[in-house]
Amino acid sequence: MKVLLLKDPKDKDSGPDPYIKELGSYSLEATLIPVLSFEFVSLDSLFEKLSHPECYGGLVFTSPRALEAIKICLKEKSKKEAWSKSLKQMWNIKPTYVVGKATASLVEEIGLIPQGEKSGNAEKLAEYICSREKPNSSALLFPCGALKREVLPTVLREKGIPLESLTVYQTTQHPDLQESLSSYFSQQGIPASVVFFSPSGVKFCLQHIQKLSGDLINQVKFAAIGPTTAQALEAAGIPVSCTAGSPTPQDLAAGIHRALHPHNC
Repeated sequence: MKVLLLKDPKDKDSGPDPYIKELGSYSLEATLIPVLSFEFVSLDSLFEKLSHPECYGGLVFTSPRALEAIKICLKEKSKKEAWSKSLKQMWNIKPTYVVGKATASLVEEIGLIPQGEKSGNAEKLAEYICSREKPNSSALLFPCGALKREVLPTVLREKGIPLESLTVYQTTQHPDLQESLSSYFSQQGIPASVVFFSPSGVKFCLQHIQKLSGDLINQVKFAAIGPTTAQALEAAGIPVSCTAGSPTPQDLAAGIHRALHPHNC
């Protein structure tokens, strides 16, 4: 059975994509199609803020992309040296809050220690931060995307925990998306399951998939990596057969397997 994953492939240097590998263990043949393109912005402003850890109470990351923005900054020799010599240690005295394993592992790559990675989504991370931060303390620095949801900022604001957001990337549709989807459907046919990894993915892909599936759309089991993406699908009138318990390859693969083989459970 075929599964279409609407996400970027994992970095080629780090071996096979874990989602393809995990779905393969259930004898599911998965294909990745990249949906999003990212443009990084305000990188000078980002490093300027990172250069003053004394002004902040800690860091918040809800997306791997925000860490990629920092890694781009650190490619510059002088910035890398400043980071290694003192900034990294100064930030490590403060908490670095993250959602999910992918973001946590990128935080570790730049030498920081992630907290809250098991939160799974912005709502739960906001609760975790509120349980650890005092109202009216120094602001947490939150590098984020232009399409960030307001859940985390709203919850922290209501609890009096200051948050300073900085947009460091913008999300657009991948230039090859339509062509890639058409080619997949013409060569592989209609997949047993289609997995969405973000509300942006729903926005950019859903209409194309509905058109390419035609009358057979009702046979497709739609899956979401988390509750926010599931809500975006439901808002578009799509029944969600599976939402991963946590945003991991293991939980997603197990959920899809159950959705495709309900009588075996």
